[in-house]
Amino acid sequence: MQDNSLNWFPGHMMKAQSLIQENLSLVDLVIELLDARIPISSQNPLLNELIGSKPRLIVLNKADLAANVDSSLKIFRDNDFPAVAVDSVKGSGIKNLIALAKSLAKPKTDKFSKFGAKPRSARVMIVGIPNVGKSSLINRLAGMNHTKIENKPGVTRAKQWIKIAEGLDLLDMPGILYPKFDNPDVALKLSWIYAISDEIHDLEPTVCKLLEVLAEKFPAGLIERYKIEISTDGHELLNKIGLKRGCIRKGGVLDVDKALRLVLSEFRAGKLGKVMLD
Repeated sequence: MQDNSLNWFPGHMMKAQSLIQENLSLVDLVIELLDARIPISSQNPLLNELIGSKPRLIVLNKADLAANVDSSLKIFRDNDFPAVAVDSVKGSGIKNLIALAKSLAKPKTDKFSKFGAKPRSARVMIVGIPNVGKSSLINRLAGMNHTKIENKPGVTRAKQWIKIAEGLDLLDMPGILYPKFDNPDVALKLSWIYAISDEIHDLEPTVCKLLEVLAEKFPAGLIERYKIEISTDGHELLNKIGLKRGCIRKGGVLDVDKALRLVLSEFRAGKLGKVMLD
């Protein structure tokens, strides 16, 4: 991915951005979901402008796949952003997320009780770029009961409200992504976690660069998984891995595409060890 003018902003992304703007007034708190392996690069730079002064909770998902999670949390907290790490697949950190969300929304919900109104649940929306685990987090929070909560003031039946805990309701929203990637390093990292589709860029330089970064910073995962000697050249590493794992065409030629997709698949599944790529 050498082209730093990469532009990927399909129509549904534009629609998602508009939906967030339209519905922001309905919620007390915005939960920004990030990938714990690239906690800075998986932020959406449009979000500050979109949500303004609305309270925000940073959630680092896929924490089980990431190294140095505590350091990442500290960076956000030191910059006055409440933050929590979770593994939405296994459920770790979910109780902390719920407790913190309720606490951050409390100033808003308390206003209703103060003036004699009936207490209501805190309302949140979750936003994030594609493939940071938004659906799995919602499924974990809501369990199998995706309860549609209707008849809320100012909420049409088309909007999906989900009860995610006692006293906490979620407005389900689609994820959003950058309209343009001006930084090629960020674009690379987003492609590694599949926030950018594999179909819109050349996989070979993308994967070879990933292998070079892993070889430099987290070589143990590559050695353990593939039983290979580490080198600093991504193409050489790809060739070693492909041959080791039987990615061979007729005539003994390396099946490059198969090797590329193998590495990406295993990296994304966390089979190459815990990493921190920001």
